[in-house]
Amino acid sequence: MSLEAKSDGVQVWSDRLRLAGLRVTQPRLAVLKVVDHEPHIRADLVAVRVRAEIGAVSTQAVYDALNTLTAHHILRRFEPAGSSMRFEIGTGDNHHHLVCRRCGTVIDVACATEAIPCATPTDTNGFFVEEAEVTYWGTCPGCLELQDRASWPAADRTQPDLAPPA
Repeated sequence: MSLEAKSDGVQVWSDRLRLAGLRVTQPRLAVLKVVDHEPHIRADLVAVRVRAEIGAVSTQAVYDALNTLTAHHILRRFEPAGSSMRFEIGTGDNHHHLVCRRCGTVIDVACATEAIPCATPTDTNGFFVEEAEVTYWGTCPGCLELQDRASWPAADRTQPDLAPPA
């Protein structure tokens, strides 16, 4: 799928940038298209994809765009423990993330209580809590299947429709 096919188009992103009081620049538009196309993308991969989209652009320009778009709540940055920072389009829905410990797959999951914030500390120590960032960790279905298949006899590992031996 092309980036244009996934994105709502340059005009939508241009309007969103202007609404936030930002100038519309080629690097910012390219960053938005890339992150929209590939949610939960690492910053280093954003730079690679942006270069493929628009050609020569410095890593610093891409990181500046990521930081500016995050500061204006157009993008959301999150950093699963032990992982690089990742980006997604900011939706304001306070969703959380489920991360596979084996392959690093990240998926969105709804807030457990559907309230914002969903995890208010018992003592806020005077803070006004605006958001709770929750990361659930586990093993995705694909990795579980691979794990299960690894314990099968070698002849059965290539048969996707076979259930594990009883």
